Amino acid sequence: MFVASPVKTNFNGVSLVKSPAFSALSCRKQHRVPISRQVRAVISREEKAVDQEDGKKSTNKPLINSSQFPWQRSKYTGSKTVTAVVKIRKKIKEKLTERFEHQLELFMKAIGQGMLIQLVSEEIDPETGKGRKSLESPVMGLPKAVKDPRYLVFTADFTVPINFGKPGAILVTNLLSTEICLSEIIIEDSTDTILFPANTWIHSKNDNPQARIIFRSQPCLPSETPDGIKELREKDLVSVRGDGKGERKPHERIYDYDVYNDLGDPRKTERVRPVLGVPETPYPRRCRTGRPLVSKDPPCESRGKEKEEFYVPRDEVFEEIKRDTFRAGRFKALFHNLVPSIAAALSNLDIPFTCFSDIDNLYKSNIVLGHTEPKDTGLGGFIGGFMNGILNVTETLLKYDTPAVIKWDRFAWLRDNEFGRQALAGVNPVNIELLKELPIRSNLDPALYGPQESVLTEEIIAREVEHYGTTIEKALEEKRLFLVDYHDILLPFVEKINSIKEDPRKTYASRTIFFYSKNGALRPLAIELSLPPTAESENKFVYTHGHDATTHWIWKLAKAHVCSNDAGVHQLVNHWLRTHASMEPYIIATNRQLSTMHPVYKLLHPHMRYTLEINARARKSLINGGGIIESCFTPGKYAMELSSAAYKSMWRFDMEGLPADLVRRGMAEEDSSAECGVRLVIDDYPYAADGLLIWKAIKDLVESYVKHFYSDSKSITSDLELQAWWDEIKNKGHYDKKDEPWWPKLNTTQDLSQILTNMIWIASGQHAAINFGQYPFGGYVPNRPTLLRKLIPQETDPDYEMFMRNPQYSFLGSLPTQLQATKVMAVQETLSTHSPDEEYLIELREVQRHWFQDEQVVKYFNKFSEELVKIEKTINERNKDKKLKNRTGAGMPPYELLLPTSPHGVTGRGIPNSISI
Repeated sequence: MFVASPVKTNFNGVSLVKSPAFSALSCRKQHRVPISRQVRAVISREEKAVDQEDGKKSTNKPLINSSQFPWQRSKYTGSKTVTAVVKIRKKIKEKLTERFEHQLELFMKAIGQGMLIQLVSEEIDPETGKGRKSLESPVMGLPKAVKDPRYLVFTADFTVPINFGKPGAILVTNLLSTEICLSEIIIEDSTDTILFPANTWIHSKNDNPQARIIFRSQPCLPSETPDGIKELREKDLVSVRGDGKGERKPHERIYDYDVYNDLGDPRKTERVRPVLGVPETPYPRRCRTGRPLVSKDPPCESRGKEKEEFYVPRDEVFEEIKRDTFRAGRFKALFHNLVPSIAAALSNLDIPFTCFSDIDNLYKSNIVLGHTEPKDTGLGGFIGGFMNGILNVTETLLKYDTPAVIKWDRFAWLRDNEFGRQALAGVNPVNIELLKELPIRSNLDPALYGPQESVLTEEIIAREVEHYGTTIEKALEEKRLFLVDYHDILLPFVEKINSIKEDPRKTYASRTIFFYSKNGALRPLAIELSLPPTAESENKFVYTHGHDATTHWIWKLAKAHVCSNDAGVHQLVNHWLRTHASMEPYIIATNRQLSTMHPVYKLLHPHMRYTLEINARARKSLINGGGIIESCFTPGKYAMELSSAAYKSMWRFDMEGLPADLVRRGMAEEDSSAECGVRLVIDDYPYAADGLLIWKAIKDLVESYVKHFYSDSKSITSDLELQAWWDEIKNKGHYDKKDEPWWPKLNTTQDLSQILTNMIWIASGQHAAINFGQYPFGGYVPNRPTLLRKLIPQETDPDYEMFMRNPQYSFLGSLPTQLQATKVMAVQETLSTHSPDEEYLIELREVQRHWFQDEQVVKYFNKFSEELVKIEKTINERNKDKKLKNRTGAGMPPYELLLPTSPHGVTGRGIPNSISI
């Protein structure tokens, strides 16, 4: 049994006497600690003094045979004391029961039954052929006072031989019954201070007896790994890969791949959905959860109970502030949906908007929650404590803000120039392309979808450009014609969408041609709306803006259908597929194949935060069968099939970087003299102009970083972890695209820099640009309807007479119902919200400072953050430049989506490090 003198201490006013540290574990010999002059494990500074005073009572006879710890033998002479400072992050506690539980945990730590740590040297022990290990030492003593109340700090002292070597890893065992959030461990001796960054949840030994391995902050390539910790490096990687079997448990940190087979429920006819990630419906892979199958053909996974969350590896789960912020959005949605839901139930139908004041009332209704003191029980206490203590918001929590698009000009959305401006500076500025030639042609099978030539003929376009004093030939030559084309991606789904009975909506496949005038305005010239062809008709309709009342209103309806198409493609393709879903395999592969010591892992780590969790939540309630996307966006139950079709036809990794994407769309031309190697066709293209500044800053950081760790091509090709990482991304994470010839090679430092720049851009700047404007632009339903419920009336239609009598009523009746609108507004506001614990790109130097003790690397991140400060200043100056018509004007909101900084909330600005919402 461990021998220690009783130590009196005071614990919250109660006098306690410490029991022997391992009295409850006395049968386990491996936890006995010898008290000898050569080797000692002294628990805390206070106990060390007491132990010395009572030294006469102790015995010099070792309690453990020296063969168990070879470095204790007589040939090792001399010792030194090493101190471990252990920093643990507390949970946010509000309830009385949780507060008591926390005090109990604190008491358990104080008597030495909380955590064991063991140092592993970088040096090989000649007796074992492995890294030298210290004795396990319990982390004990009452916590030291620290400024930040979120943390507890404990210490443990080790006495190790002089020639123990530099600690390279620490083994951590959690003896409590609950998990512990380990922030960091700092090892100090007389000559050195070594940081072991963690920021990880340590599972209870009851859940998994294996100790966690924490490596020092100094990054190193596999070939440079000190001999003493090589085996641990590989062991840690093996531990996170799992075996691909069984259902994952909440405490685990297992990263593995699976197809999207959990979106539907084959037991319910209306919830049957295809598996994504098979030859017919290819898709990126998701994180495997291993839930039991409810169907074997196709193999569909159980969705669990309604309130049950999908598994993600423990360190990927939202922290408490983030989780509560997310829930606040759902809480708000509950109240805002309450009134229209009741009305719908009473009248047995959903209520359409009948006048524009119905829409305006969405921003005027308000449920006031007064400031209340937090209480231990009761809903009022929860609300007050949550609002005041966590979010620090005002009492009008449940009020929707007026969206930016109408905040200063209620009628901006009606104008053609605003319609065009949003193609360059709205929430979806990534589909516009240069019109290079006429006629416009489809790539769809003409046997199924009719003639491949568009009915937007040269004659129609020529007539429209004449209004701007030019010819079609000159407009093409001067690069003034642009196109947003959703024809090929949507037409295969139009008939199925228009046949949905349970929640009817109507759509076309659209093409829109724009003209960029000499005064800097992008204006729509003509719109083509297509239905599947019939024996009687091609079903292609052309609309242009006219001067009479009828044409004027029909033009508005045509633009609304384009916006509805745009909203669906934006959400399912550009937002979900190209950022969220495509990023998930990179994150899984990074954790499976790159050690936490690897410099590429350390570089990517801030850009992976929360992504797996937000994706899992999306599969649970957003993109699932019957979820918000299906009920509120045009594609309905065919939403994810459409997303899969887009992945199959257009997604390619080498085109996901900003410069390459701009060149592909004809919005930029390659120019070696330009800063990013490209020159914009439209200088006043806010998304691209600001985005290239961010892209260049990321690229410069990555290139400097890569060259710091890799001297030449050989060091890239010989890095086994790195090559396995890239191979797995291609062949497992994006399995359905594994044979594509466009995948970049990974042979040079330039290859690696390009790959990493793409990934970081997607996770940060690209996601910010197409996510945080969702509520500012989409929160006003007429500006960006996510679905329409009626086709444009033709003269032979029964609805045409009603349209002629009351066009406003017909327009509003085509929009989503009040219930649909408030649902999607709640989602858009939640997705547009920055959490109070958000980590931003401009703060990268602070985030990464924790991972590095390399002065040169720290300089790279400092320079990067300084560059972002300059970029923010540049963007603010651009937003004041009156010559830039797409970002400044009367009543026009400035383009701020790529401003690096933001406070929390719905701000329409700010670039987080990762896809965290």
